[in-house]
Order: sequence, then structure tokens, then C-alpha cells
Amino acid sequence: MDKRRDEAEVSRGPGRSCSGWAGLAAVLAAACWCVVCVECCAGEPESRKIVLIGHGPDHPYRTHCYLPDCELLAKCLRQTPGVEAVVHRGWPEEPRVLADAHALVLHVARGGDFLFDAAHRQQAVELLDRGMGLAAIHWGTGAANDDEVGPLWQRTLGGHYHREFARYLVERTSLRPGTAGHPICRGWEVFELEDEFYIHVRFQPDIVPVAVARVAGGDHTIGWAYQRPGERGGRSFGFVAGHFHDNFALLPFRRCVVNGILWTAGLDVPPEGAPCAIEPQDLDLPEEFEKLKP
Repeated sequence: MDKRRDEAEVSRGPGRSCSGWAGLAAVLAAACWCVVCVECCAGEPESRKIVLIGHGPDHPYRTHCYLPDCELLAKCLRQTPGVEAVVHRGWPEEPRVLADAHALVLHVARGGDFLFDAAHRQQAVELLDRGMGLAAIHWGTGAANDDEVGPLWQRTLGGHYHREFARYLVERTSLRPGTAGHPICRGWEVFELEDEFYIHVRFQPDIVPVAVARVAGGDHTIGWAYQRPGERGGRSFGFVAGHFHDNFALLPFRRCVVNGILWTAGLDVPPEGAPCAIEPQDLDLPEEFEKLKP
């Protein structure tokens, strides 16, 4: 009997009982499950909500196509995993639309006046104070030239356009990355385009030029990145081009803008730049804008 007990102990291993093996198996299974869960969670893309605001036409045919441009950009943004891009006509009446937004894109007339309108200024300030990203395109970089909204807008976006101190002119030129290594400059190189550019814009001293063009005989910042001050200051991106709807057919043009928006939302821009594929029909205009055709 003693010999059989000794043989049984050897076969199980020293100090191992059947219940011991079962416990060890359970521990190993739990450990494997934890590893799988960690790997799955690590593989999940960051979730980000981006709200793009536009409105109806106020300029000639195929210029200042606020809402169609927003829809096209939203299609591009959705190609980045985890991004929810929502297009809205005018300021949302329901606060919940912006309550969980990570970034706001303004492609509107005079973005500073629009954002800080008395009807929703408090909500806008609260969203910015919590660190929401902000991007403004073309006339969206504008605001009143006064002692209140103008300076507030400049401190918020990093730049401020108004024709009383700046200029606008249509010119064919080359747009090039402004700061090597900046995430907004990834995946695109110098390219030619014709656009309406704003120059002599007022800037905060610590903006980072991310798109530069030679206009009216001098180099001017066309796109900029700005880290707003404060613990949760948030990121801002301004881009003064975008007058002509057809420029969104240019891949480097789209990529610069999409990179900028993703950067404001706190997302990593891939080394090759953001995905932003479109189809030719994506440049078609809805009836509201198409009926302006001469």
C-alpha cells in the first residue's frame, strides 16, 4: 500500500492534488482571458465625435459651398477608424449634439461672430474651456473687428481675419507644408492651386504655420495649428483657403484639412496622412447650391 501511494504521488508530482491541478488550470485560463481582453482593447480605435457646421449659400456658384464641403470632409473623416463625423446646418438647437463632441469645425460666414453669438455663447465657452478642439475654414476664420469678439476669437483660434486690416485676393500659387514634422503636414507635399487667400491675418505669437503659400509677392501662413493655453486649453486649426468647392478635388488639399481637423480632436495622424478618398460624384452640389449656376 505504501508503495502504491508513493507511485501515485510521483505521477501527480510533489504536492499536487487533483484539486490543485484544477485550480492551476482555472488561473491559467483567467490569465489567458485577461491577455486576450487587453489585446482586444488595445486594438480598438479611439472614439472621437467631430461636428461640422455649415449653412446655406451666400456666394456665387461653386464658391463658399459650406454644407457640401462639410459633407465631403465628413466622408473623409469617417475613413479614420473610431471617428463619428456629424454635419449640422447652423448651431444645433439641442445641446446634446455638441455635449460629447471632441472637435467642432466651422465652415461658415465669420466664424468668430457665429461661435460667440449671444444665443449660445455660454455653451460655446463651456465647450472650449473643457478642451474641445476647434477648426475654422476660409471665411470661418473671420470675426468682427471690435474690442470684444475679435480679440476673443484670436485667442481662441490663434488667428483672426477681417478685411479692415487683412486682404483677400484670388491667385494661382503653390501651397507647401509649413513646419516639417508637424502631424498636419504628414502625407502631402507642395502642390499648385488657385484659391482666394486671406493675408495679413492677425495671429497669436505662438501659432505654428502648417501650410504656407507665396501670395502677392510674399510668403504667408495659410494654415496654422494653435495649442490654446491652460490645463485643458484644447487645440485649434485655422485654414484660410477653401473659397472654391473644386479645390476639394485635390488630394493634398483635402489631406491638409482633414489632418488638421483630426489633430484638433486629439487623434494621431498616421505617417502617410489621413485617409481621404472621394468619388467624382462627391463634388456634385445639392439643389440648394446647384441652382446658383448661371
